[in-house]
Amino acid sequence: MTALSALATSLLWGLADFGGGLLTRRAPALTVVLVSQSVAVVVLGAVVVAAGGWSEAGPRLWFAVAARLVGPVALLSSYKALALGPMGVVSPLATLSVAVPVSVGPFLGERPGWIQAAGITVAVTGVVLAGGPQLRGAAVQRRAVLLTLVAALGFGTVFVLIAEASTTVAGLFLALFVQRVTNVLTGGAALYVAVRRGAPALPEGGLPWKALPAYAFVGLADVAANGTYAIAAQHGPVTVAAVLASLYPVVTSLAARGFLRERLRALQAAGAGLALVGTLLLATG
Repeated sequence: MTALSALATSLLWGLADFGGGLLTRRAPALTVVLVSQSVAVVVLGAVVVAAGGWSEAGPRLWFAVAARLVGPVALLSSYKALALGPMGVVSPLATLSVAVPVSVGPFLGERPGWIQAAGITVAVTGVVLAGGPQLRGAAVQRRAVLLTLVAALGFGTVFVLIAEASTTVAGLFLALFVQRVTNVLTGGAALYVAVRRGAPALPEGGLPWKALPAYAFVGLADVAANGTYAIAAQHGPVTVAAVLASLYPVVTSLAARGFLRERLRALQAAGAGLALVGTLLLATG
């Protein structure tokens, strides 16, 4: 259950990041975050009311609030880095987010076996190698790397907080709803400040209605990924769930390869293969 849910998380997050990165090439990153998360708030609000999620309100929701205070910074940094691109280089570096839950795991009493420990090492090494040797060169690329490292630290913190935010299905929906409301509020405040400083709130020509399904997909895929990750963390060690979920950069890289024709070098392909081997070790360990 842990492996399946965590791998579903990596797929959903990978596609959401790809979509978010593409949208940020056409619109301000804050606008992408705000619009996509607003769609998620509406959908989750309806689900919470239907599932009776308000009965699960309690102290654990503060973990959800904390996750969404950190989340927008990570999400904004990630989308900006992906917009700078190339995605096949930037995205794999985000796997460093796994360093946070791996570091916290021992304090939670988690002791992965030697097969799982080997899987963690192989998977993380593989995804980092998937970034390839293209990191030297233009200043724009160095800025993208810095933004990705900020995003990785934020996402790693969110990994830990989400795992503590709920213990039931109804509570999970409520936690996700609280996360998204906090996300919209903080994102809206940041957008307001940016606009006051002269930054554009909308792309040139306005926000096209035909792009709304893409915004909705990004927001809902991100929500679903948070949900499947919470399930994975509740049914198994947070360390294992976080490592498998952190494979989402490989999905982003493959999507960039398939849709944008970004070419993968031999080292990048080898890294993706190592990530797959590490996944199998974790799933069987």
